[in-house]
Amino acid sequence: MISRRGLFALAVGALSTASVSRAMTRQSSRDGHVTASFKTPRQSIAPGQHALGLGDSGGRDGLLIVPSGYRKESPAPLLVLLHGASGSARRVSALFSVADELGVILLAPESRDRTWDAIRAEFGPDIDFLNRALAHTFDRCAVDKRRLAVGGFSDGASYGLSVGIPSGDIFTHIVACSPGFVIPGPPRGKPSIFVSHGTADQILNIDSTSRRLVPALKRAGYNVTYREFEGPHTVPPAIAREALEWFRGTPTP
Repeated sequence: MISRRGLFALAVGALSTASVSRAMTRQSSRDGHVTASFKTPRQSIAPGQHALGLGDSGGRDGLLIVPSGYRKESPAPLLVLLHGASGSARRVSALFSVADELGVILLAPESRDRTWDAIRAEFGPDIDFLNRALAHTFDRCAVDKRRLAVGGFSDGASYGLSVGIPSGDIFTHIVACSPGFVIPGPPRGKPSIFVSHGTADQILNIDSTSRRLVPALKRAGYNVTYREFEGPHTVPPAIAREALEWFRGTPTP
């Protein structure tokens, strides 16, 4: 298995060299590409927190959190929020509690195992589940196509970048809080990217992660907003608010 350091080196090459991206020949469901498509909701949903009800016998499922001001007549922004290693939908969604105030729908699926598949091996069951979770959401919520983001915290941030870049034909934004690396894949579109990282991060050292990753993304032509803060491996409330306000206010490229 390739180490995280090795994955980062590959990712920088894939981001910086178009020929590397063109050489990628893996099938879309195995290169991080999300294939769920928008549709007019056939069902209704009330504001509040809802279990997806898509989980397996192991109890791994997820949450769909609809803001109190949601109205089906007014499509709302949607953030697909991915937890860190050994995390859960409830834990990561709590970091972005300001979403209700800002009118952002949160979809927080849970990985099939303790972390996201391609972090440890290759894309597979988690992409399949993400497609199911998105289809479930689109069938119930009116979503603003101009405001559809994927991202998360720690391993969820790495996975969000690795899914968002090859799925730029559906995701308009990526929110990556304390990412470690990007898994290389063929880019589609040019989603806007928000990255944050603590200067005292004891889990994913900022010098070997975001301070290398952000310049590589910019060289590849992505519009990146980068915020460093004094603190450890976390998402401070002020950073969570800024990320969501950025998501709501940044126009689709």
